[in-house]
Amino acid sequence: MQQQYRMRKNGQFRYVYRKGKGAACREMSVGFMKGPKTLVGFSVSKKIGNAVTRNKVRRRLREAFRAELPSLRRGLYVVTAREAAAEADFHQLQKGMRYLLKKQGLYKDGPV
Repeated sequence: MQQQYRMRKNGQFRYVYRKGKGAACREMSVGFMKGPKTLVGFSVSKKIGNAVTRNKVRRRLREAFRAELPSLRRGLYVVTAREAAAEADFHQLQKGMRYLLKKQGLYKDGPV
């Protein structure tokens, strides 16, 4: 995923957690808040595992989201991994990501 789409500030994460809408599945949760441009943040807790495991989960989530990015609405997204994400393979994470984005109606061609 390109640097221009990355959310880095703690305040932005907290804003999406506080004001945004969210949905969750077994492997992850996705929070969304309308905004003028698309920014995405990924949160992987120490509960997931050691640094190697957390980074692997983060890379997989980033890649799953990158594939969906062109067809999504503009706004702030926060993807939070859950403990089941450590055992899930890439295809399970990708399927869960698509499910949550569709459930919240975040694709451009879907209803608001």
